[in-house]
Amino acid sequence: MEPHDRVVQHFHESIRTKQMAMDQITPAIVRAGQRMARTLQQDGKILSCGNGGSAADAQHFSSELLNRFEMERPGLPAVALTTDSSTLTSIANDYAYKDIFAKQVRALGQQGDVLLAISTSGNSPNVCAAIEAAHERGVHVVALTGRDGGAIGPLMRESDVEIRVPAQSTARIQEVHLLAIHCLCDLIDQYLFNPE
Repeated sequence: MEPHDRVVQHFHESIRTKQMAMDQITPAIVRAGQRMARTLQQDGKILSCGNGGSAADAQHFSSELLNRFEMERPGLPAVALTTDSSTLTSIANDYAYKDIFAKQVRALGQQGDVLLAISTSGNSPNVCAAIEAAHERGVHVVALTGRDGGAIGPLMRESDVEIRVPAQSTARIQEVHLLAIHCLCDLIDQYLFNPE
């Protein structure tokens, strides 16, 4: 296949995946946005975590809240649990890699906060451990997953929200995750600063 055709194919696959996901995950995105806005209204914070590209998404989400998304507004309390290399490496070294987020959730999470847990497969052991730690602390969970939801699906409680992208390709799932993150940022801004 010619390079031009390969690129066009990626665009078409991305568009198709987003169109398929739109009807399926929009209600979950709305519920998650409402949950996050309520938490922020009640002086809570949003923690986020993931690995690799999902770590980048966790940091992207946190930066959009702390700084700004598309409207001028005060910064909102959000912490990406993926950014402190000393904390991550000390936990991985002293305990286990699967504990790198859970220990931070136990230390930083307070009742009513939200954990944004991101895993394209739904099977990341450290993200699953973070969800379990969130439940111990009374922290609500919003999970961004894909495929069949993996191990995260059964961990979700009734008050949690799973945004599961109906796709198999990691790249396509990540593309929809980024769109979902932007939708969440927009919904939070609208609920908090433009409630009409």
